Amino acid sequence: MAHTGQKLDRYTLHESINEGGMSEIWLATDETGRSFAVRVMKNNTAFAFAERKRFNSGAETLQACQDGQFIIGYVEHGKLGDEQVLVLEYVEGSNLKLLMAANDPVLTEDIARVLIDFASAMEVVHDRGFMHLDIKPENVLLTRNGSLRLVDFDLAQPIPNPPRKLDRLSGTPLYMAPEQLLKQPVDHRVDLWAWGVSAYELLTFKKPFPGENADEVLRRQVNRRDFVRPREVNADIPGELERIILKCLEQDMNRRYPIASVLVHEMKQALYV
Repeated sequence: MAHTGQKLDRYTLHESINEGGMSEIWLATDETGRSFAVRVMKNNTAFAFAERKRFNSGAETLQACQDGQFIIGYVEHGKLGDEQVLVLEYVEGSNLKLLMAANDPVLTEDIARVLIDFASAMEVVHDRGFMHLDIKPENVLLTRNGSLRLVDFDLAQPIPNPPRKLDRLSGTPLYMAPEQLLKQPVDHRVDLWAWGVSAYELLTFKKPFPGENADEVLRRQVNRRDFVRPREVNADIPGELERIILKCLEQDMNRRYPIASVLVHEMKQALYV
């Protein structure tokens, strides 16, 4: 396990700033004093084949999706010292889940820009030929100056054509599309669904299809008797924005937007940005 003061090649680890099931993220500096976020894999034993493959695959996808604006910046990845690491740009800010919990004013004052930039980040990933498969507020950072960064590419996969079944059900059920939960063939349109769930949540502070487990979430998705339209929760939501969100939340993936760029275009038109 990594520790404070540990040196990994030219990086010195200073403090742990986040931790997930597979890795820890550390604030680090290089010899010039520049700050970076260094993601260190927790289980780096000789037999951690699956974890290492997933970690490196996510790093390679992130590297392929660099755009300098909406995607967290990639620096390098591989083995440094005894650790398997991914070095990222360091940004000061919070993820959208934490901002929601704090009722941060940015989610009311600048929500149009946040939603468009969020969709634009997803567009970058899709344009590079990948589906993210873990689109949710927790994986979107907002910097102090309001810049948005999509993070965590561990689950990302190349977009299949035609759609195909995933090898395993990975991610957060609350943001998974019905076809995912039913273990049916999927493609990048699962990300559009997840963006729709996230947008609904960011605008209403409620989940469109709440549930304690995947089965409960799926039941609510399929049987929509309890579904509440976003404008019934927040009357300030423009009607056109509600229409866009509901299109992303179509149960039949063929009725959602075909590609993220169409969603971004309609969002900009709807919100006059």
